[in-house]
Amino acid sequence: MIRIALTKGRIEQKAIEIFEKIGYDCSELHNKGRRLFFNIGDGIEVVLAKANDVVTYVDHGVCDIGVVGKDTIMEMGRSLYECLDLGFGKCRFALACKKDFDFFGGYGHRIVASKYPNVTKEFFRTRGLDVEVVKIDGSVELAPLLGLADGIVDIVETGSTLKENGLEVVCDVAPISARLIVNPASLKLKKNGIDKIIDSIAQVI
Repeated sequence: MIRIALTKGRIEQKAIEIFEKIGYDCSELHNKGRRLFFNIGDGIEVVLAKANDVVTYVDHGVCDIGVVGKDTIMEMGRSLYECLDLGFGKCRFALACKKDFDFFGGYGHRIVASKYPNVTKEFFRTRGLDVEVVKIDGSVELAPLLGLADGIVDIVETGSTLKENGLEVVCDVAPISARLIVNPASLKLKKNGIDKIIDSIAQVI
C-alpha cells in the first residue's frame, strides 16, 4: 500500500484531475461526504488533510507521498524530497507596504507582519536585515493600516486585495506552486511503486 496525503481544497481538486488522467479511479473522491480515506486502485490510498498536516504526515512516514503548496513546505522547514513541481496553484510570497512608503530607505527599525514568520525571518536574514516579525493569523493587510507594522509578507496572486487596501508590492520573496513531496524512507522501501507514480504524473504535467 502506498498512501498519498492531499491538501484539502483547490490543491485536492487539481490533484484528483491528475490522478484521473493517469488512470486511477477517483469516483469516491467526488462523492466523499465526511470520509477522509479513499482507495483509488493499484494499492494506493488517498488521505485528505490540511496543508500543515500533509507535511507532518509525510515527514513522520505515516503517508508516503504528499501534495502540498511550497508555502507550507517553506514555513514548516521539514527535510522532505520535493520530487515534482506540479505546475498549479501558482502564486508568490511578496513583501508589501503602503504606497509611497520607502521600506528599504533609511536606517529605522522595521516591523513586518505575516502569517508566515519563518519564511519572513529567513528572507530578511539572507538580505542581512534585522527586522521584527509579528505573526498575524487573520487579514494581514490590516497590520500596516492600523500602524502595527511597516510592511507585510504574504501570498499574492493578482495583487487586487493589496490594491483595495492601499498597499503595493515592494519585492517578490519566493515563487509558490503545488509540489509532490515524498518521505525519504518510503522512497527506499517502496521505490518501484513510488517511482511509477512519479513518472506517470510527470508525463501528464
